[in-house]
This record gives sequence, C-alpha cells and structure tokens, in this order.
Amino acid sequence: VQLQASGGGLVQTGGSLRLSCAFSGRTFSNYIMAWFRQAPGKEREFVGSIFWRVAYADSVKGRFTISRDNAKNTIYLQMNSLKPEDTAIYYCAAHHRARDEYDLWGQGTQVTVSS
Repeated sequence: VQLQASGGGLVQTGGSLRLSCAFSGRTFSNYIMAWFRQAPGKEREFVGSIFWRVAYADSVKGRFTISRDNAKNTIYLQMNSLKPEDTAIYYCAAHHRARDEYDLWGQGTQVTVSS
C-alpha cells in the first residue's frame, strides 16, 4: 500500500491550501483515512478522519474539511482561515476498517503559515 501526500506550501495567515493524498495498492473503500500533523518540537496530532462519517480535532473544526473521492482513491484536506499554529508537516494515514490503529502512513507534506 502506498500513500502519497501533496499540496503543501507557504501561505499567509487567513489563507487557504488543499492537500491531497493518493492511495494505491489495496481496495480504497475498505480503508479509514485520516490526516495527522506534527509541528516542530511537538508530538504528532490527529487532524481529522473520514470513512462513513467525518471527524475533526477541535482545533480545526469549522476551518478544515476532509473529503474523499473513491473513484480517484484520494482524500483531500481543504484548509481555510489558516493560522501560524497550523504550521506543521501534514501526514495522511490509513487503516483497514477491521483494524483499530493507523498502520499505513504517507511521507508528509510541509505546510507553513506566515504571520
């Protein structure tokens, strides 16, 4: 299985970015997909997930939107109203619906929000 994240970059406070994560190697529709992020000096944190429903961390609710396109085997993270504290490496992750923990990880994409 391969997860390929893309779409990161540098944006000003209040701006927007859309990240993509392409999934390959297994039946995409059987996998719960998620975004995590890790800021410098901090632990990795959950951003949101999507399967039958969508869940978000409180810190991004109302600003970020996760979606998935099963025809393209891809998930997206639309990030609006970005803040400097959103600066991090963003990772997509996955686990089979029969499992409980995320065991598949992409390589990460850098998001930097300037103040």
